[in-house]
Amino acid sequence: MNTHVQLVQAPICVPVPVFFQDSGLTGSAIEFQGKVRKDEKGKAITGLFYEAYEDMAYKEIERLLLQLSSENPCSSAEVIHRLGWVPVNEVAIYVRILSAHRSQGFQLITRFLDRLKQDVPIWKSLAEP
Repeated sequence: MNTHVQLVQAPICVPVPVFFQDSGLTGSAIEFQGKVRKDEKGKAITGLFYEAYEDMAYKEIERLLLQLSSENPCSSAEVIHRLGWVPVNEVAIYVRILSAHRSQGFQLITRFLDRLKQDVPIWKSLAEP
C-alpha cells in the first residue's frame, strides 16, 4: 500500500489534491474530515491545541496504515493531521483511502481512526471561551 503522511501547522484546505493516481483498480475513494466541535465532553471550547512527537507520529501512522492494510487491502492512504491551534469548525485531520471495494476502505479508515487515538503520540488540549 502507498502511504502519504503530513503533519501541518496551516489549515487543511478541502478538497485536498490527490497524491496517488488511481490505477484503474480503485472502486472506492473514501475521505474523512475530523473537525473541531464547539463542545468537548460537555465543555464549551473555542478550539483545540494539538502537539506531537513528530518523528514518532509519522512512523506510527505509517506502521498502523500498513498493518491495517494487511487485514483490509487498500491501494493507498493519505493522512494530513493538523498541529498547533485549530479553531472550532476547522479540519484537524483528513484521511483519504483508495481501495478496490468500499468495505475494505471503510474498515481500514474506521480502525485507523480508533488506533490513531491510542497509539500515535499526538495530544490535544482544550481551549475554553
